[in-house]
Amino acid sequence: MSTSLAAVCLALAWALLLPTPRTPSVQAAEPPREIREHQGRKLAAFARDYDNSIKGPQKVDPQAFRLKIHGLVDQPQSLTYDQVLALPPVRRVATLPCVEGWSEVLLYDGARIMDLLARAGLKPRANNIIFRSADGYSTSLRLDYIQKSDALLGYRINGLVLDAKRGFPFQVVAEHQLGYKWAKWVVEIEASDQPFRGYWEQRGYPEDAHTDR
Repeated sequence: MSTSLAAVCLALAWALLLPTPRTPSVQAAEPPREIREHQGRKLAAFARDYDNSIKGPQKVDPQAFRLKIHGLVDQPQSLTYDQVLALPPVRRVATLPCVEGWSEVLLYDGARIMDLLARAGLKPRANNIIFRSADGYSTSLRLDYIQKSDALLGYRINGLVLDAKRGFPFQVVAEHQLGYKWAKWVVEIEASDQPFRGYWEQRGYPEDAHTDR
């Protein structure tokens, strides 16, 4: 056997004896767990079968979605979902009180509505903010209420991203206002200086939906 052939055989023998390197296993990221208690407060469940929307859950394409902000503003906006999420986040426990008598305590993550309006350059005479939804729903909140309450446009509940039932992409978080002011599937915000009667307000609900709940 030649010297070169012997060297090749020896190298092959060593290769067979060496352990085969293992390929690192890639584990799928675990889905986020729902938060059911926050700072000592028990939270209602994210999932629920009950639905009192006007047309049922809406499916909004996150890629095609744009949040329109217009009306009495200097710079109308058309924001992607990620652009809204890039605003300073706020986490807050809030009680959603329904006009039907029930309520639920939830942990919301969201962006301040005032931050969105500031981005658009709110005109001084604006005093009423109108919200429109993917299903044709609409309602409004007075600007002074939004400022004092630090109202949010929520995008997570109990640590979970809103789904079609919960109002993806965004839900108004309007503390101490009855549930018909908590618009879901929000796609448009309009700054106005005129009174506005939304979906339920046109059907007899008061424009002032304040509650102590």
